[in-house]
Amino acid sequence: MDLDTLIITVFCEIDDEIAALAAIRPIRQRGPAPRLHDSEVLTMEVVGEYLKLDTDVVIFQFFWRHYAALFPALRQVHRTTFARQAANLWVVKERIWKRLLERMPLDPTLSIVDSVPVAVCRFGHAPSCRRFRGVASFGQDVSSRATFYGLRCHLRVSANGVVLALSMAPANVPDAALVPELAEGAHGMVLGDRAYWDPRLQAELAPAGIQLVAPFRKRSSDPTPDRSRVLNRVRRRIETTAGQLVEQYQLKRVWARDLWHLTNRLLRKVLSHTLAAALNFTHHPDHPLQISRLITD
Repeated sequence: MDLDTLIITVFCEIDDEIAALAAIRPIRQRGPAPRLHDSEVLTMEVVGEYLKLDTDVVIFQFFWRHYAALFPALRQVHRTTFARQAANLWVVKERIWKRLLERMPLDPTLSIVDSVPVAVCRFGHAPSCRRFRGVASFGQDVSSRATFYGLRCHLRVSANGVVLALSMAPANVPDAALVPELAEGAHGMVLGDRAYWDPRLQAELAPAGIQLVAPFRKRSSDPTPDRSRVLNRVRRRIETTAGQLVEQYQLKRVWARDLWHLTNRLLRKVLSHTLAAALNFTHHPDHPLQISRLITD
């Protein structure tokens, strides 16, 4: 499909979901109705994130210049009004994301966990950095073998790479500590890398029907290296998802200055990625994560 078709398709999907949510509970219970429909704002956010436009200013300007015909009221609102409405819809984004997951053909018995380091400023600026003060901390980025100052985005994805849960935590919080939160309501096998080797946590999760499986923590003394190699091959699917969130959705670019605005930005990135995967299940069911295929012209 071309970009125009994608925008219309996304709008129809989101508008249907908002109508279904409004039938259960009104989204707004008081105050005047906004000029832009909520489905229009969410469509611009979702498509904007897909196009690597990761700030409110850039998203607003792109659609104002190129697609005002599809959103007639867009030129009647100010950019700050658009940004405020988008931020206030964070709960709606989360509910639509969860509803999409319920519709997708996902294996509920297998999921994968991992984390992505998110620096909030350059390392040398950490002592004077005011953003996320009291929340951000120093941590280790294993991939670059460096210390960073910031947060860590923890993810749980399905076997085919769709994001099922996410959480932000200070960079010094161990990966395994977030598993109970990420796996809430889940059942079956949850795979992790060596950082998730924790026999005590495995025993705590077992009564809930969750089997946390990870390679032995120390590679040099791993008693079952063949098993660990198999586990690593299976869990690499989350690296594809994390790579898309970092490269296409700019996960590591932190424009927000507090957790509330950061949560909104994370939710719209995950909603965009999930909706792209959902559309791919229809057009390319064997490759749901090849979201670049959505636009062919």
